[in-house]
Amino acid sequence: MKKIMLAYATIVLFLGSCSAHNRQNNETGGTSKAPIDTATIEIHTGADQSQLYLPMLEGKKVGLMGNQTSIIGAKNEHVVDMLLREKVDLKFAFAPEHGFRGEVERGEKVSNEVDTKTGLPLFTLYGGNEKQDSIVKSIDVMIFDLQDVGARFYTYITSLHRVMELCAKHGKELIVLDRPNPCGDQVDGPVRQDDKFKSNVSFHKIAMVHGLTVGELAQMINGEQWLEGGKQCKLTVVPVKNWDHNSRYELPVIPSPSLPNHLSVRLYSSLCLFEGTDISVGRGTDWPFQVIGYNNPVYGDFQFTPGEKSGMSKHVEGKGEMLYGVDLRAIDADKQKFTLRYLLDFYEKMPDKTKFFARPEFFDKLAGTDQLRKMILAGKTETEIRNSWKAELEAYKTMRKKYLLYPDFQ
Repeated sequence: MKKIMLAYATIVLFLGSCSAHNRQNNETGGTSKAPIDTATIEIHTGADQSQLYLPMLEGKKVGLMGNQTSIIGAKNEHVVDMLLREKVDLKFAFAPEHGFRGEVERGEKVSNEVDTKTGLPLFTLYGGNEKQDSIVKSIDVMIFDLQDVGARFYTYITSLHRVMELCAKHGKELIVLDRPNPCGDQVDGPVRQDDKFKSNVSFHKIAMVHGLTVGELAQMINGEQWLEGGKQCKLTVVPVKNWDHNSRYELPVIPSPSLPNHLSVRLYSSLCLFEGTDISVGRGTDWPFQVIGYNNPVYGDFQFTPGEKSGMSKHVEGKGEMLYGVDLRAIDADKQKFTLRYLLDFYEKMPDKTKFFARPEFFDKLAGTDQLRKMILAGKTETEIRNSWKAELEAYKTMRKKYLLYPDFQ
């Protein structure tokens, strides 16, 4: 594998084995550095640096995996509009779980259609359309540009894997336009080990809070030979400029309907486990992933009633009911890191604990293991639960260091 360095704004080109990349990142990627002052230094995503990847697209037929987060510059121009303006031969776009414009609800079908703004044919890899072989065969190079939020159960990284599978299968190059991880300052939670728990929400053997950008994860997928048959995708990562894993980064565009602001993104990894229960995390309100409640005053003094909101109308826990719980809207988003505190608190307060895990199989898929649920049922503390995954988490952290493109937070 070769790594071509172009000053700080590098392009990382992957061909063959990953040994050279591993050596370089062991020397540079794992060192701890002071956080970048984003108030004075402007962060540039991979997509922003079009001068680095437009030359790779000349004379080629191009496909794109993107959505509403695939934007460029201060004006938030969509990367599709820029590519078409630059006369790139863009043939189609794949859309992830929430659709190309980010308006489809969680778990709902994403259909093959046409983008109304550009006329670009749209296809999906999510749901029952994983294999779009003929589509990928028709192009020379794929671009991946999605904003991830740093949690294993966020399905945009599952879409990354499926695009890599198709590119490896058909010998197509993949260009990942990297973006910061807004929760890239932490690595935590259980590591999914057993394929019994593999699903769209737990696709990779990584920590629940994985601490990677999509570019770094793409390197890991290649380097750990997680693609079918141990194949490797011909991969180019256009990295972020002026960002590291200790940098604050607030998303300029919401990644999906239920993550409307920086606080919801920072709380998401801690609160998403509630989706294996009937407890509301605010879907159907103006504050998804910022409030927690259930239909009993024992859970707290804060009251709210979920209804129907755009992008949050079909899967709303407690819709139309008065719910009681906690209001997290006033807390400091940047201080929020993964915790089991909220989950354990609601479990302790539930009068009939046998009803807490309303969807135990889905909870286990989110967790990537059934041990978390079993330990909660056994009355274990957060410290005891964390100790149970400590060894596997340390092993994951060691593996992760090999694939970092940016200075780490530790």
